[in-house]
Amino acid sequence: MRAVPFRFENNTFWLLDQRRLPFEEVWVPCQTARDIAVGIREMVVRGAPAIGVTAAYGMVLAHLSSEDPAEADALLRQSRPTAVNLYYALDRMKPHWGSLEASLREAQAIWDEVQETELAISRHGAKVLRGQVLTHCNTGPLATGGYGTALGAIVEAHRQGRVTHVWVDETRPYLQGARLTAYELQKAGVPATLITDNMAAYLMGQGQVDAVILGADRMALNGDFANKIGTYGLAILARYHGIPFYPALPLSSVDPRLENGNSIPIEQRSAREVTVIRGQPIAPEGFPAAHPGFDVTPHHLITGIVTEKGVLYPPFDEALRAALGME
Repeated sequence: MRAVPFRFENNTFWLLDQRRLPFEEVWVPCQTARDIAVGIREMVVRGAPAIGVTAAYGMVLAHLSSEDPAEADALLRQSRPTAVNLYYALDRMKPHWGSLEASLREAQAIWDEVQETELAISRHGAKVLRGQVLTHCNTGPLATGGYGTALGAIVEAHRQGRVTHVWVDETRPYLQGARLTAYELQKAGVPATLITDNMAAYLMGQGQVDAVILGADRMALNGDFANKIGTYGLAILARYHGIPFYPALPLSSVDPRLENGNSIPIEQRSAREVTVIRGQPIAPEGFPAAHPGFDVTPHHLITGIVTEKGVLYPPFDEALRAALGME
């Protein structure tokens, strides 16, 4: 059974608190757009596709709680700046501000499309994977509300007998790999081993990684993309060792306004997320820490881009424009 990061019942949108997994399964009720914005900002829910679906239902809750739709929209847009799916979903909800029924119908349509899209991504991605695969952060159903993107492809490739083992980056400092990806792979029955982020080069040098596949929160039209911090370093390592490197993402995560990745906003998160783990300080009190939540990987380090329309290959600017119907 797939993990589900949220549900809508009795005019309440329930979020599975991903900060408390895998040790506790706690559901957080949201009854206003403000509740949703807090849930997104505080990472109760995370992952670009899941954020998009959640934001759409935030606008449904705005109707139910009689919040001003323009204010609710602005509040949700400010919750996390990097994932483009947030803006994509809110843009789709905007024409329906005047109708609760239409808003609810559009939010459900967005969620349905996520599931259909990710089933296609999983099938296309499985075709390019073999042997031992390394992944970073979390791209399974918890991050999407569907089948997962990169993790969906891994699970499908394992089902087909193509992938034998998965290396799971712990993904410091928020540990999405250790807490969430490991949790999902264990439930799916896929053989996997957790590693710290700085072990990837060692494994690649030992010939124990046959491919790298991970997600993307926003991609520019030339293929540059933002993903969880640490992705850029993995791309460099993969290129050095001659290992195929694939981001997997729905085309809704491509930002048609951006020609390259230089303009992708990078979220700067709290230093406390680096210096404290589950309430336990790991650095001297008051010591400064940097925490960019994402980095940008340039397109020339990518082997291919896994989308619902297939795997795209260079030149990526032409391939992406064609896939988006821009040419």
